[in-house]
Amino acid sequence: MAKSLQLKEEGNRRFQAGDYVKAEALYSQALIVDPTNPTLYTNRAMARLRLAQWDNAIADCNECLRLSPDSMKAHYNLSQAHLALRAYDDALKHALRAHELCVKQADKSLATITNHVLKCKKERWEAMEKKRLREISGLEGEVMAVLQRERDRLLQDESLTEIQRKELEDEWQSKLERMREVFERARPKEEKKRVVPDWAIDDISFCVMVDPVITKTGKSYERASIVEHLRRTQTDPLTREPLYISDLRPNLDLKQACEEFLAENGWAADW
Repeated sequence: MAKSLQLKEEGNRRFQAGDYVKAEALYSQALIVDPTNPTLYTNRAMARLRLAQWDNAIADCNECLRLSPDSMKAHYNLSQAHLALRAYDDALKHALRAHELCVKQADKSLATITNHVLKCKKERWEAMEKKRLREISGLEGEVMAVLQRERDRLLQDESLTEIQRKELEDEWQSKLERMREVFERARPKEEKKRVVPDWAIDDISFCVMVDPVITKTGKSYERASIVEHLRRTQTDPLTREPLYISDLRPNLDLKQACEEFLAENGWAADW
């Protein structure tokens, strides 16, 4: 085990120096000596993340979690790898688990993990928005194509007189123009990028706040989230100073702002 520790420490020095290739190699050598050490897997995963070896990093994190299911670092690294691969649901799932473990363990990296959770949610939402806009554009094309095919089918009727054919063409032309106008009127609203402002997001549940309360330090949280946190540990989530439920005060201005935002943006409930 002394050899494994020596290799790990040298790997750490190489990692700190930015030599991720050598660090990855040293961690791999250490794992040959000590293949059941979960820390070595998370260390090598970190090096592989820097080298953009996403699949290998995921494999290391999964092996670490097999050995140590509550490894906060493994969940965090796993989330980063999935995010790089645009596997947004998996990235968010592991980010939330890392945040949960970070809070439970009172780890000093809470701010970093919180920012990563928000990054996962935002990138996931942006991907969903791009898909929604593509579907809107595709729907317009499909509807217009169906109408045009129906018009062409009706105009192929050989029993139509020239007058009837002209009337039918005019009727369908008017119908197509009205449909284009419907899509045109809807476009500015539907194609507008939908964004949830940072001030509306609770840093514990990562949802839009409905009943925000403010702490002694001036930080606001969703009431249900911060109360649940304080029932587990009576400390401020950020400062770690003593904090009690009786210290919380309603943030009425923020509550009104959140209510107005949700009233105008009902979709935000699914953010």
